[in-house]
Amino acid sequence: MGNVNLVLIWVQKKDEHQINEAFQKTLAVRTLNPDARNLADMYFFETLVRIHRAGEGVAYTGLKPAETGVLHSHFVNEEVYAIPPLGLLPQLAAGKVTKEMAEVLKMTDKLKAELPAMLKEHQAIVRALDNLVIAAKREGRQEYIRFAEKLKLHAQTEEEVTYPTALLIGEYLKLRLSR
Repeated sequence: MGNVNLVLIWVQKKDEHQINEAFQKTLAVRTLNPDARNLADMYFFETLVRIHRAGEGVAYTGLKPAETGVLHSHFVNEEVYAIPPLGLLPQLAAGKVTKEMAEVLKMTDKLKAELPAMLKEHQAIVRALDNLVIAAKREGRQEYIRFAEKLKLHAQTEEEVTYPTALLIGEYLKLRLSR
């Protein structure tokens, strides 16, 4: 986990401080051990969904196992190796390359290896969102339709921009650091 701003789009502006606070607590606890990390991550995702639902005026009934399985591991993987390389963009755009940036290569190599699985996860997520849209239309819940469409657009942006950019950063660094 690294950038709380990526999930703030799912809550109202007035609730962002609660997500930031939960994120900081999660970061503090998840370094203790694997069980603490899993528990902290679940706390954060439950807090995010609860506050999102409250912003829609809908009761929070908890995360369902089917919702947490693919989504949880997918979000964690993104935070571990897909998103962090993007933090180098300002430095790279300014022409700055340092030896320390080589640490990112582990992440971009992992992303390259895991990309087919991540894209399959996106397919599963989009199928679930399509089912949500169908149910939301049946119930006349426009807010769920908007939520699903935003999340599908987010997945598309990751596939077309985020992941390719992270991979390009890795390839660029390999070229520059091998000189």
